[in-house]
Amino acid sequence: MAKRLRLLTLNLWGIEGDWAARRSVLKAGLRDLHPDVLVFQESIKTADYDQAKDLLSAEYTVIHQEGRSPDGTGNTIACCLPLGEVRQSFLQVTPRVDSAHGWIGSVAVVEVRSPYPIGDFLLVHLKPSWQRDYDRERELQAVVAARFIEEALQGRDIHVVLAGDLDARPDSRSIRFWKGQQSIPGAGVRYYDAWEETNGQEGHTFTPRNPLVATGDMSQESGRRIDYILVRCDDDGPTLKVANCFLAFDEPVTGVWATDHFGVVADLHLPTQ
Repeated sequence: MAKRLRLLTLNLWGIEGDWAARRSVLKAGLRDLHPDVLVFQESIKTADYDQAKDLLSAEYTVIHQEGRSPDGTGNTIACCLPLGEVRQSFLQVTPRVDSAHGWIGSVAVVEVRSPYPIGDFLLVHLKPSWQRDYDRERELQAVVAARFIEEALQGRDIHVVLAGDLDARPDSRSIRFWKGQQSIPGAGVRYYDAWEETNGQEGHTFTPRNPLVATGDMSQESGRRIDYILVRCDDDGPTLKVANCFLAFDEPVTGVWATDHFGVVADLHLPTQ
């Protein structure tokens, strides 16, 4: 019986920096966390190297999503539960969304076959545009992704969990749209934010407290929460409740930071449990 589900979203930062040292920290940390479902951003998949498979045990099924940069960077789903069909879409909502990097501005949906009592649920991995001045693109991408999810549901009454590096603050229009707090013409949805449900508003996942941010390409970053796990609500509220939500890889191990983002982990269960 699956009474609880553990999900993790994590931006791996490819193999930048001291990859050998980061790899050791990531492998040990992922083993200790042992999530049922993971979504990775900036994971590398080339003809010679599969970063996700390198970091995870053989119990995980790894799905590399369509659309990758020339160096193999892209999005990845990994799961130790059976998976159904994967549906994917590139969210080129304006000409500014660069099709040469098709993993940025994309959504993937897969049905996860979870045992009773939780049962099957739809996992959504969303990676919108990242640029600071692309708020409008992120809004439009949220609307298109919401429609894409509804098409995948086909009217079924199952849980939906959305996760990823959404590159937007909690008070942004795109995140407020997902939470049912912002009207955007063309769609309306209501998800709750796993972190906000249990921890409040802080929880920065991209912050200069991490020296990989302070010394990287975005050295002027002041700190934001941009990585999320969101759970769909019905008329009675969230269909899955958060037992616990916490940051992962948010401290160095023997002086080594695992990646430039902090991960987000959520333990979910049925409201009646």
